[in-house]
Formats: sequence, structure tokens, C-alpha cells
Amino acid sequence: MNESSPFFRHKKHQTIMENYQFEVCANSVESCVAAQAGGAHRVELCAGIPEGRTTPSFGDIVIVREALISTKLHVIIRPRGGDFLYSPIEQRIMLKDIDNARRLGADGVVFGCLTADGEVDIPLMEQLMEAAQGMSVTFHRAFDVCRNPQKALEEIISLGCDSILTSGQQPTAEQGIFC
Repeated sequence: MNESSPFFRHKKHQTIMENYQFEVCANSVESCVAAQAGGAHRVELCAGIPEGRTTPSFGDIVIVREALISTKLHVIIRPRGGDFLYSPIEQRIMLKDIDNARRLGADGVVFGCLTADGEVDIPLMEQLMEAAQGMSVTFHRAFDVCRNPQKALEEIISLGCDSILTSGQQPTAEQGIFC
């Protein structure tokens, strides 16, 4: 069999695709169900996409968890759009939202916190990581606006985050491809 045969091309494509995890950012039950039907391994459920993605409602999390059979559910933990510096009240909200996500059956959570200097907010991240213990944690796009991405990457790894959601330090993933 040669490399130009359709069978070889299909098997090569299949092997390459098996090495990837397909994740979809979804803002509704319907989009989560569509993502699962399309083969997504994981959905990041959020609300407020125009505001930069915020924590979805309790009801959305419940119904999405019921609807997803084969797709993992990760819930964004972000009380508001804008920057990634959180007040003490917002921090308490984030801790409660992590607890809610866990109780409702989320497989993971997505959050990221920075200081006013653009550094990873280690004390707050440690609190949130402790609250999320046993769940998968993704450090979200706060990474794209941190001052020193190399240092931030090492800190995020040390904190125990499982993954980072990034657009390559650019406003969009497409712009960040070659950075």
C-alpha cells in the first residue's frame, strides 16, 4: 500500500486526530450538546462571552451536566468581565462557585488571577486550587495579559494547574499562532 492510497491517508489522519483533545467554549445547554455531538472531549461552560466569559448560572450547570454523557464539563469561575484582579468579596464568590461546580458534578474548573503588577496572584490561586482539589484546573486567558509569561508559566505549573488556556499572548488565538 502506498502513501497516496485513500486508506493510508485515512489511517494517518485518524492517528493524528487521536493525539488531540477537542475542547469547545460553550455558553448554553444547546451549544454543549452540539459540542458533544461533534466529538468534543470537553466543554468549557461559561456565560457572558462578550464580557470576556463569566461563571454560568447554577441552572445551566445542572442541565449541562445532565445532558453530557461522554464529554467532560469544565466551568469557568469568573464573577465578572474586565481585569483579573479580584476584590475580597469577588474572591469569596469564586470559592463558592468552585464549591457549586463540584457539587453539581463538573469535572473541572477554569480560572486565573493576577496582581495589579500583572503577576500571578499566588496567594489567591493557592486558595482557589485548594477549593478545587480533586478537580481538573485550567488557568484561563489571564495568562495572556501577565507581565512575564515565562515566570507565570512556571508558577502555574508549580500551583498544580492541569492546563492553560491561551491565545499566545495575543488578543485572538489566530494572531497568537506564530508568537
